[in-house]
Amino acid sequence: MEALKLVEGSDVETLMGRIGRDARKAARQVALASTDQKNAALRAMAAQIRARRDTILASNDEDVAEARAKGQASSYLDRLALDDERLEDIAAAVDSIAGLTDPIGRVLATFERPNGLVIERVATPLGVVGVIFESRPNVTADAGALCLKAGNAAILRTGSDSFRTAAAIADAIGAGLEEAGLPADAIRLVPTRDRAAVGAMLSGLDGNIDVIVPRGGKSLVARVQEEARVPVFAHLEGLCHVFVHEKADLAMAKAIVLNAKMRRTGICGSAETLLVDRACADTHLEPLVAMLLDAGCAVRGDAAVQAVDPRASAAAEEDWRTEYLDAVISAKVVDGLGAAIAHIEAYGSHHTDAIVTADQAAAERFMAEVDSAIVLHNASTQFADGGQFGFGAEIGIATGRMHARGPVGVEQLTSFKYRVRGTGQTRP
Repeated sequence: MEALKLVEGSDVETLMGRIGRDARKAARQVALASTDQKNAALRAMAAQIRARRDTILASNDEDVAEARAKGQASSYLDRLALDDERLEDIAAAVDSIAGLTDPIGRVLATFERPNGLVIERVATPLGVVGVIFESRPNVTADAGALCLKAGNAAILRTGSDSFRTAAAIADAIGAGLEEAGLPADAIRLVPTRDRAAVGAMLSGLDGNIDVIVPRGGKSLVARVQEEARVPVFAHLEGLCHVFVHEKADLAMAKAIVLNAKMRRTGICGSAETLLVDRACADTHLEPLVAMLLDAGCAVRGDAAVQAVDPRASAAAEEDWRTEYLDAVISAKVVDGLGAAIAHIEAYGSHHTDAIVTADQAAAERFMAEVDSAIVLHNASTQFADGGQFGFGAEIGIATGRMHARGPVGVEQLTSFKYRVRGTGQTRP
């Protein structure tokens, strides 16, 4: 703990300036690393995470105990906590990223001009990616590994509650990088809990950060979007909806709704609002509401929802805009597909929304008109995850419309440049 206090007492501006310069230098080296060298580093990182299991889990126990003492909610503690299985999942995700196709150097397009110039658009690294996240320790490994695979350096700033765990994982990552002959500065955790470090990153560290990825609650993302002086891959709250259409199979609807809400309530892909088509409310509403209540989920509903089960409480206007991240769901009966789409447009966060229906035309309309990063037909919103998309992992779910949208994996962490090949052409 003495080392931790020493770091927290350091001059933040000087510290962050050095981290930015070191990351820029490392980024140039990583950008030129071969696929084999990057993959060797990723596998070494995964091996080091496994080898340091006891240290990482002991650090996590301290973080969880401190968060519990602060009175953090159970859903928050679940996001923070690691065990053997979750730590192995972290290491396995890093291993899986080594198995992905290297996105750097891909020829995205080739065309020839009438004057004989041959022009190629080629994928290149972004440079230095700053990732600001809160209580999920796995983001340390996921973000670092994805950035490395895409030829980038990463500066990671975790929340105070997961500081010890993230530091232990970052130490393992640094050891893996050095083992493969790459600089540890290519993936560096900001070694301070001081909030001034966030402001320094948002300033761009004197041009040494090329893009910021925030992953956390609404207040964090809002601050990043307001203050950042570099581009941002916005990861807004996951106000996810499940719409049960009149042609939905009840058994399928029950399975999807229960999984979407209750599999893990504290993740951004957890369903926060259930919409039920009035045309099937007589047969579907009561079983769905009772199922959720029986599973320990609080239901806040409109008059129709309250009428089918007295255990449901009344929903206020703010409930339709609330990301609970807990065993709570808002529920409403809507007048058909158009009303469901309108509700999602009015209250959603453009993250992930699902329709349950056997009507293909209704599904296609929903998927065309709902303007979210991820839309699903007959599947749980909890599939909103880069690993489930085959990306190995993700830094976050980008809900904006520029550059990256949806799970941010290795391909989204690239830019491009043009290579032009001539035979002596000059411009008239």
